[in-house]
Amino acid sequence: MMVVKKKLRRFSAQEAKDFFRHVIEDKPLLPFLIPLLFFSWTIERWLVPFSNWVPLLFAVCATIEYGRCQRQVLVEDLNGRWKQLILNSSPITPIEPCEWLNKLAMEVWPKYLEPKISRRFSSIVERGLKSRRPDLIEKLELQEFSLGSNPPNLGGHGMHWTTSGDQKVLRLGFDWDTTEMSVMLMAKLAKPLRGAARIVINQIHIKGDLLLTPVLDGQAILYSFESIPEIRIGVAFGSGGSQTLPATELPGVSSWLVSLLTETLSKTMVEPRCGCFSLPSVDLGKSAVGGVLSVSVVSAGNFGGKSLKANNLESRLSTTRNSRSSGSFGSQVLQTFIEVELGDLTRRTNFGQGLNPIWDATFNMMLHGSTGIVKFHLYERDSSSVKFNYLTSCEIKMKYVADDSTTFWFITHGSGVVAKQAEYCGQTVEMIVPFEDTNYGELAVSLVLKEWQFSDGSISLRDSATRQSQPSSIYGSSSLQSRTGWKLIITVMEGKNMISKSGKCNPYVKLQYGKAAHRTKPILHTSNPVWNQMFELEEIGGGEYLKIKCYTSETFGDENIGSAQVSLEGIQEGTCKDVWIPLERVSSGELRLQIEAVKSDDYEGFKNSLSRSGTLELVLIEARDLIAADLRGTSDPFVRVQYGNTKKMTKVIHKTLNPRWNQTLEFPDTGDRLVLQVKDHNDLLPTVSIGDCVVEYERLPPNQTAEKWIPLQGVTSGEIHVLVTRRVPELQKVPSLATDVSSPSKADMMSGQIREILKKFHGLVEDGDLEGLSLAMSEVETAEDAQREYMFQLEMEETMLINKITELGHEMNRTSSIPGNIPY
Repeated sequence: MMVVKKKLRRFSAQEAKDFFRHVIEDKPLLPFLIPLLFFSWTIERWLVPFSNWVPLLFAVCATIEYGRCQRQVLVEDLNGRWKQLILNSSPITPIEPCEWLNKLAMEVWPKYLEPKISRRFSSIVERGLKSRRPDLIEKLELQEFSLGSNPPNLGGHGMHWTTSGDQKVLRLGFDWDTTEMSVMLMAKLAKPLRGAARIVINQIHIKGDLLLTPVLDGQAILYSFESIPEIRIGVAFGSGGSQTLPATELPGVSSWLVSLLTETLSKTMVEPRCGCFSLPSVDLGKSAVGGVLSVSVVSAGNFGGKSLKANNLESRLSTTRNSRSSGSFGSQVLQTFIEVELGDLTRRTNFGQGLNPIWDATFNMMLHGSTGIVKFHLYERDSSSVKFNYLTSCEIKMKYVADDSTTFWFITHGSGVVAKQAEYCGQTVEMIVPFEDTNYGELAVSLVLKEWQFSDGSISLRDSATRQSQPSSIYGSSSLQSRTGWKLIITVMEGKNMISKSGKCNPYVKLQYGKAAHRTKPILHTSNPVWNQMFELEEIGGGEYLKIKCYTSETFGDENIGSAQVSLEGIQEGTCKDVWIPLERVSSGELRLQIEAVKSDDYEGFKNSLSRSGTLELVLIEARDLIAADLRGTSDPFVRVQYGNTKKMTKVIHKTLNPRWNQTLEFPDTGDRLVLQVKDHNDLLPTVSIGDCVVEYERLPPNQTAEKWIPLQGVTSGEIHVLVTRRVPELQKVPSLATDVSSPSKADMMSGQIREILKKFHGLVEDGDLEGLSLAMSEVETAEDAQREYMFQLEMEETMLINKITELGHEMNRTSSIPGNIPY
């Protein structure tokens, strides 16, 4: 046992030595720890107690460690700021992959992006189909629009930031190749094919490079393709009610659709043109359908050294440079004008002189939709011919933003972008726009968006910061939405500055609303005609426009002198809108319309209420400029009046083209159509028609007279002058209670009159004058009749007053239940 214990001691000692040797090799500073501990024990034993200096040592260590951590945080913050500074100042960034973006797009495309984009594109396609279609197709209608479940691939080869001028641009690839889309069109084929066919777009391929440019401090993003993208469209067609279409292609349709889509993209979103996606901080949830824009063309400057009108460029360049100081070209002064174009609406300025012309011309332009492009074309007068030489152009784009502001932008040379924002209607935006040709300098313009109209009928007016909407505009108010059951009363009042190419103008207006068409009379030899003609239209759903075409009546064919479209969506019930509509496709001309909407039931009820017990009084006064029906160049005119089944005639006025009848005809007011037929009387031969017309009286208030000159239809000239009155006995004007009828003076006068008659009667009885008694009795009866009439009038006025009070009470109860409009 003793031997074993000795061996164990030697073994333990050897292990301890090996352990300490290993520790010293691994931790060379460990030997110094023992003196340190001995030193610490000495201090604690003889100088300072251990409980005092250990917390101090811990505090020092914690302070050192905190400082180290703070330095590390500061270094990381400085590195982050440096990276941000490098990112902001660097003109480009490396290409980065976008798989995460496409994965996100696949998740949100089917239920959110696809329905939203489909609705947006379908409305664009519907508008485009109305204006553009091939000759092979007579009518084209959109029946279905779906983009499918396959979203476009964005940044397939990565995306990166670059710069264009002072603008930062995000560049990424766009590749959309899908066979799951379904866009179905119903086409009615034109001659000689005839019949109907369904066109289905079931495949589309668009590939290009997309550029995104933030503007207005991030409030909007401009997007465009860097170049014309690669486009392919797959088309199939069928006929009848078949939904499963064969893979047969309709000749020419596929290429036409590709051409149409390519042209649309080129004009809207291929560099340097671009679209705008707004990022407003507030969304008011309104959809703009139109607006009124005031465009002021101020001046142009910095015309360069390019020849403005010569065929020989080099020879005219020297002339231009030598005469720049005087602003002349040879012996002639340069005369230029600007043509302003917004959609189909164009207006021209006067001529400006020299190399820095000043126009100072302002035009009010009608905008259809929420976006628009204002184009400015520069022309020069050519003294050697009657033509004007086109020089160059520039354009400004505009868009309504959901926070009730308006964004304007244009492209500068070098594909730079200048954008400005009008925060409210009425705010002036001044811009200096460079012409596309750099030799013609810049154009100074001023834009004021006066009014936006919205799909719900409300508008935004020019009263600044409140940005409230009022139910009053040229498009009306929210009381009348796009629905049926309404009647639209359109009155063509007058026109101004209506000019034809020949200089002679005999203007008239054609109105078309759906299938209904109306025409005014021609007004001879004037550019400022006055018609004052009223037409009644049945309201049509679906946002149908009122199409207006103005013509001048000529001997060898009528000439178009302007057209316009007016949206009748949202006309307020019971309110007459008086508006001036600028004519499109011409350089000048405006048309004044009055537009009113009423419910059909109320309108018919109004007519029926007037026709129950009233009479229609028609006064045929005269006619003028009748056509000659006789060989001698005159006529024997008379008028045949047909009102429902009732027919009446006037007397015949012989040998005149300007007869005067001055005849009054009366009919029971049944609400029927009132037709006047002017005829030429012949003793032996049948009568000859020299024109007819319809007298519009339905909107005439009771017991009020309308005086009208009505043009005769079916002939080249002739008008008839009439007075129309709707007589309603219970509504005829009687003296009011506050004046003659119910005044005490009249009652006293009637009582005094009866007393005088009675005194006279007693005197005649005493005298025995029988003849005088007979006359006195007649006077008494007359006085009694007057008294009974007076009492009847009082009772009628009492009844009318009670009815008015009752109606007022109902109206107050009705309006009190509707929240009032916020004051503008």
